[in-house]
Formats: sequence, structure tokens, C-alpha cells
Amino acid sequence: MLNNGDKAPDFTAEASNGQTIRLSEFQAKGQKVILYFYPKDMTSGCTAEACDFGRHYLNFTDANAIIIGVSKDPMSSHHKFIEKFGLPFLLISDQDLEIIKMYGVWKEKSMYGKKFMGVERTTFLIDEQGIIRKIYPKVKVAGHVAQVLSDLAAL
Repeated sequence: MLNNGDKAPDFTAEASNGQTIRLSEFQAKGQKVILYFYPKDMTSGCTAEACDFGRHYLNFTDANAIIIGVSKDPMSSHHKFIEKFGLPFLLISDQDLEIIKMYGVWKEKSMYGKKFMGVERTTFLIDEQGIIRKIYPKVKVAGHVAQVLSDLAAL
């Protein structure tokens, strides 16, 4: 279980731009990271969240922060998602659930009385030293990006 003030677990993954990225590389460049986990490309809530991050992308870059979205969708799905909605930030495919489990967002969920395992929509605000400054569990999409931006500005 991760908490505010913990060192963000480092990982290496292929990003949607075709490059292999390492979380700690962004800290080495003095950048903050908005690492957000979401259940599935092209679904209504995930699309609304991604598009909201996209609309405010320049506000994040102006604050020296990058946005990275993570789901277990395959990279082919991420490419369609990016193309369809013009998403300007990186997505990571975590089909083996390594990063998802590392960050503790693989949870039991229920829908229509059925229980299943899935990604709990969660965002991590990570500072330039790789410290988790804020965890947003069970994200409700409306107003979420504005809250992250506000918290980012307060760092």
C-alpha cells in the first residue's frame, strides 16, 4: 500500500511513442509526473478523463509536469485511443499488470452484483524527487483534472 510521502516505485515500460521510458528519468530531468491508472480505453469515463487531461495538457507542461496514463489495454488499443481523441500524452500498456500491481490499483470491483478484479481509477502526483505528493483513489472524473492542477500548483 502506497502513501503520500512514499518514494514512487520506479518502472521501465514501452510508451505509446515507441520509446522505452523509465519513471526515474523524469525526476532526473527535474520533472513532476502525473501517473494515472484507468480501466479501459474507449469507455465513457476513461475517455472523459483522458480528454480532460488532454485539454489541460499545456497547463501541466507549463508546470513542468508530464502525464502518463496506464491501463492493461494492448498498445494497439492505445494507438487507436490516442488517434481518435488526439491525446497529447504518453500511454503505457501494462498487460502483465506489473506496474498496476506495483502501485496497488488492481482491486476487487463489482458491477451489477458481480465481483471481478480490475483497475481502480487512481492518480498519483509525483514530485521532481520521485516522492508521491498526492494519491487520488477511486477517482470521480468530474473535476478531477482541475483538482490535480490545483494541487500541482501548490507544490
